[in-house]
Amino acid sequence: MSSTLCLLLLLLILSLLTVTISSPGSRSILRAVNSGTAADLRDYAVDLNVTNFDAVLRDTPATYAVVEFFAHWCPACRNYKPHYEKVARLFNGPEAVYPGMILMTRVDCASKINTKLCDNFSVSHYPMLFWGPPSKFVSAGSEPKQEKSDIQVIDNGRTADRLLSWINKKMGSSFGLDDQKFENDHLPSNASDPGQIARAVYDVEEATSTAFEIILEHKMIKSETRASLVKFLQLMVAHHPSRRCRKGSAEVLVNFDDVYPLDAWSDNRHEDQDGKGALGNIQICGRDVPRGYWMFCRGSKNDTRGFSCGLWVLLHSLSVRIEDGESSFAFSTICDFVHNFFICEECRQHFYDMCSRVSSPFNKSRDFALWLWSAHNKVNERLIKEEASLGTGDPKFPKMIWPPRQLCSSCYRSQKNNDIDWDEDAVFNFLTNYYGKTLVSLNKDKGLNGNDGTNAALEDLVPSTNAIVVPLGAALAIAVASCAFGALACYWRSQQKSRKPRRTWS
Repeated sequence: MSSTLCLLLLLLILSLLTVTISSPGSRSILRAVNSGTAADLRDYAVDLNVTNFDAVLRDTPATYAVVEFFAHWCPACRNYKPHYEKVARLFNGPEAVYPGMILMTRVDCASKINTKLCDNFSVSHYPMLFWGPPSKFVSAGSEPKQEKSDIQVIDNGRTADRLLSWINKKMGSSFGLDDQKFENDHLPSNASDPGQIARAVYDVEEATSTAFEIILEHKMIKSETRASLVKFLQLMVAHHPSRRCRKGSAEVLVNFDDVYPLDAWSDNRHEDQDGKGALGNIQICGRDVPRGYWMFCRGSKNDTRGFSCGLWVLLHSLSVRIEDGESSFAFSTICDFVHNFFICEECRQHFYDMCSRVSSPFNKSRDFALWLWSAHNKVNERLIKEEASLGTGDPKFPKMIWPPRQLCSSCYRSQKNNDIDWDEDAVFNFLTNYYGKTLVSLNKDKGLNGNDGTNAALEDLVPSTNAIVVPLGAALAIAVASCAFGALACYWRSQQKSRKPRRTWS
C-alpha cells in the first residue's frame, strides 16, 4: 500500500511540475535564463524601499537626487528602465563619469511595504520622477503634509535624452549620454578650496574598505603580522573620522580571535586562513550606497590618486585625533601597518626607512602629526622627480609640497626656491583643522558623528542592490522538484524493502 501511495504522489507532483513549467510566466523565466538577457542587464540606479529610503538619501554625498516611483507590473515602466539606466550610468556606480553629483534611485510602489511612502509623495502615475536635494526627500517621505517646494516633478523625462536635457537645464551643465569616465573638465581643484577636504570622508571610508579587502584577498594575516593588524584596528576604533568605520573596526576585533586564534599557526593550520570566513563577511565601514569612486581623491586619469590619496588622508586624520599619551603607540602602529600590509614595495620600504630613522619615542601628539606631515612631503619630493622624468603624473593634480600657500600662507616664514622655512606651529594648526574639524564637517552637518541612538539607522544603510530575488514561479518549481525527489526516495525505499536479502561472501 505504501508503494502505491508513493507512486500516486509522484504522478501528482510530476503533473503539477509540468503545469508550473509550461505556464506563460515560467516559460518567460526560462527564456530569460537560457538567452542570457537577464545577466546582460546592468543596474546603476539604487533600489530604495521604506526601510532604507531615509538612511540612503540622508547619507549620500550627492548634491541632488532623482527618485523614480514605478510599479514592476507596469509595461511603460519596464520600457522606461533602459532610458533611466542610461542616465544613471553617468552618476552612479564604480564607473560613474560624474560621481558625487546626482544619486539616481527608484522605488517600486507595487510593493506593499512602499504603499505609504508612495502615498506621501502623491504618486499619481507610473513612472513618476522627482528631483531635489537628498535631505529634502528624507523629511518629505515621512511627513505627507509637509511642504515639498524643494522637490520638483520631472515633467519631461520620458526618454534618456529628454531626462538628461532636463537635468542639464536645471544644473546649467552639459552632460552627454556618451560621456566617458575622466573625459570631462568638472574635476574640482582641491588645492585652493579648504572645504573640499570635507568630501574626503567618503574617500577615507573607501580607502579603509579597500585596504581591508587587500589584506584578506592576499592572505596577509600571518603569525608575524597578526598583532600589527590588531593594533591598527584598535587605533581606528578610537579615532577613525567615520563612525561607520569605527563600528566596523570594532566588529572585526570582536570576531578576530575566532577567525585568527593565537594558536592557529602552531599546528600548521595558517595555510587555511584565507580571511574568507567571519572577517570576509564583515563590511568594515558598513553597508553603503554602491560607490566605488573617489571624490576628494579623484584623479584626472584612471590610474592616479584614488586609494593612495585616501590612505594618506586616513593616516593624517588619525594623527591629529590622538592624545599625547597615544603618540608613541600611533607612530609604531602606523609604521608597522604600512610595513606589513602596503603592497607597493618601493613605497612601503621608503616609508619604513623613515620610520627606522626615528631614534626616540614621541611624547606629544603634535610631534607625531608633524613627523607624518614631513614624511608625506619627503614622499612627494621623491615622486615629483620620478613622475617628471617618466611622465606618469596626473596633469591636473601634480605632486606638490604640502600645504601650498593657497591653503596656508601663514605656514611659510620664507621660501627660496625649494628651500622652505616652515612655521611649524602654523602647520600643526592647519593640519588639526584641515584633517580634523574640516574633514568631518560634512558628516556633522548630516548628523553622522553623533553618539546618541538617533543615528543607529545610518550605520547599516542598504544591503547589496544586486541581491538575487527568486521569482515566485521559480521558487514553486524548486519546491515541487524537492517534493518529487522525496517521493522518488519513498518509492525506492519501498522497493528495497520488498526485495530478498542478497547473499554475501564470507
